[in-house]
Amino acid sequence: MAAKPQKQTSESKKRKRVPNQKSEGAIADTKKPKFASNPRKLKPNSDNVQSKDGTKKPFKIKGPKKDHQKPSVKKDGVEDSKKLSRLRSKELAEARKKKRKKHYSLEQELALLWEKMRRRNIAKEDRSKLVSEALQKMKGKISEIASSHVSSRVLQTCVKHCTQDERNAVFMELRPHFIALASNTYAVHLVTKMLDHAPKEQLAVFISSLHGHVASLLRHMVGSVVIEHAYNLGNATQKQALLMELYSPELQLFKDLVTMKENRLIPSQIRRCNFEVAIAKVVSFTSHDICTPTNSRERDIRPFHCTQSINGIFNHRSSDVIQQLSGLFLVRMIHTKDGSRLGMLCIRHGSAKERKKIIKGMKGHVDKIAKDKFGSMVLVCIFSVVDDTKLVSKVIIRELEANLKELLLDQGESDGGETVEEDKDGEGDHSNASIQLNEGGKKDSFKRRHELLVSCGLAEKLIDACGEMAEGLLRSKYGKEVIYEVATGGADGILRPALDEKLGKFYEAIASVASQPKPDEPEEEHILEHFHSSRTIRKLILDCPEFASTLWEKALKGKCAVWVKGHSSKVISAFLETSNSAVKELAKEELQPFIEKGDLSLPVAQ
Repeated sequence: MAAKPQKQTSESKKRKRVPNQKSEGAIADTKKPKFASNPRKLKPNSDNVQSKDGTKKPFKIKGPKKDHQKPSVKKDGVEDSKKLSRLRSKELAEARKKKRKKHYSLEQELALLWEKMRRRNIAKEDRSKLVSEALQKMKGKISEIASSHVSSRVLQTCVKHCTQDERNAVFMELRPHFIALASNTYAVHLVTKMLDHAPKEQLAVFISSLHGHVASLLRHMVGSVVIEHAYNLGNATQKQALLMELYSPELQLFKDLVTMKENRLIPSQIRRCNFEVAIAKVVSFTSHDICTPTNSRERDIRPFHCTQSINGIFNHRSSDVIQQLSGLFLVRMIHTKDGSRLGMLCIRHGSAKERKKIIKGMKGHVDKIAKDKFGSMVLVCIFSVVDDTKLVSKVIIRELEANLKELLLDQGESDGGETVEEDKDGEGDHSNASIQLNEGGKKDSFKRRHELLVSCGLAEKLIDACGEMAEGLLRSKYGKEVIYEVATGGADGILRPALDEKLGKFYEAIASVASQPKPDEPEEEHILEHFHSSRTIRKLILDCPEFASTLWEKALKGKCAVWVKGHSSKVISAFLETSNSAVKELAKEELQPFIEKGDLSLPVAQ
């Protein structure tokens, strides 16, 4: 028997919801939401907001939801929307362009035609019709609209796909304006496109129109492209004509006497030429201002016109290169030989603004650059050329001071910042540098060095560091050069007399190291017997009278018998040649017994 279906009422289907009941809370706990670990606060609805007493409280809505699709209403009652406002602003912009551009409407029509004619899947007949239609619209106005960004692109497509007769018409219309178009950013592409499709006659006409403008166009960033393009397309005669533009005006008067192969005047050609024509040219040459009289007897003929033209071109190009390389780009390059030379050229030929950008780009990298074989030369160039010593001190000198002791023993320039000569270590890459570092600044070189070294306090810290590291620097292949430069007061005595007291303490520091007894173990060499230090001390005795006096009094007086043999004998014999006459007499008196025994020899008189 089938089971009887149970009767279900509408009340049994509905679940009773009694608020504030524990049973309901227990059921709710068993079914937790998916993201229970990070619950989000639900926005209250008007149905579930309850007051403190348990009664439902309607949620207060601040205002009706804004419908962005419906237009807003202005105060004057006129409906408007964002779309309408955009259309109005667009109309205003179009109106302004029409007032500003004479052929704005024509350019819009040409742009529509261009979109059709430049498609790849278009038939040749259809494209020819569109090209002819575009050229017909531009007829008589090509020279005016060729400089426009839009019209120039339309013309390039037309010149590429039009017939030869149509191309000749465009050429004749643009012929009087070639020089102006060759200097325009947009029209230059049209000119080069026309040269690519020009027959020999038109190319010859174009090259002849460049007469007198080649040098100026080569200096122009855009015009130089046209000259290069015409030169590559021309034959040997046309190339020679373009090159003649760089020579002096007096040579251009006789350009018909110049052969293509040898580029010089041939006597046989002079004999065959018309004598009257030659005389007329000579008279014209002397009557013009090509020869400018300097006085009643002499005339100054300008012989270096070609060099001046080329230098002007290079200078213009160099400014563009410097602007692009200034900053971090140059810092990344100067660790190589070629990059270092490029960095020095940028600093020497750059403007004050460009130099400032280069120096600021080195901030935070000065220590690494100073230790680099090639980068250190760029710093030397900055010290020698840049007149803004406050900027150099703030960016470069301050970073050098932070690691001064470490830099003194590095195998770089080893000049500590006080000298501006080229490499002293004799390394081939540095000694071959042909750049004259002392040229390029307007400020006096001695004043610049004094501001970088003495005024900013670097020299004082340098002397203190050398005094603390005297023995290590004297034994170092590279540090000994720093010791010598500092002890002698720098080139031109730049450290004197402001730092004489500091230098006196520095001499005493060296003398205290030299006064130490001779070590018993043969492995340890005394500072007076070491290969590098003994030769450096000998040079200081000969060239620095104050140092010779301090060393004699503090270290060697009455102790010469220990040092008359070996490498140290060179140091002892140097007292017999020192420029300090008082020390020389004292040393001669004490060393006379050793001279008589043959342990020491008197210096040979020169």
